[in-house]
Amino acid sequence: QVQLVESGGGLVQPGGSLRLSCEASRFAVDDYAIGWFRRAPGKKYEGVSCISYNGGTGYADSVKGRFTISRDNAKNTVYLQMNSLKPEDTAVYYCAASERERFLRGVWSCLNDMTYDFWGQGTQVTVSS
Repeated sequence: QVQLVESGGGLVQPGGSLRLSCEASRFAVDDYAIGWFRRAPGKKYEGVSCISYNGGTGYADSVKGRFTISRDNAKNTVYLQMNSLKPEDTAVYYCAASERERFLRGVWSCLNDMTYDFWGQGTQVTVSS
């Protein structure tokens, strides 16, 4: 089965940086759209960033200019570089994969969690105040 494993979370001070990794198994990341989502306690999932199968990227307004998504096809891994972190970035971060069928049918939406099919277990990011 398709599997996604996140890593790289941790505790960081405001203004600091972290790089999250999402490693995929049993499928190629460049055959799927990959998204990063986050969820703080008591809140719904928030779309953070995505990269489509052809390399196009998107970001939530709250992270534009601070976060960068990238893909290493040889390592079958997607990264989220997070700079200038703020306390409000504190959340569990998840990566997710959307089947190419959605993209080809025009029903995939970068930051909409309902259009993704496979999910990792999450990694905690805590930005201390």
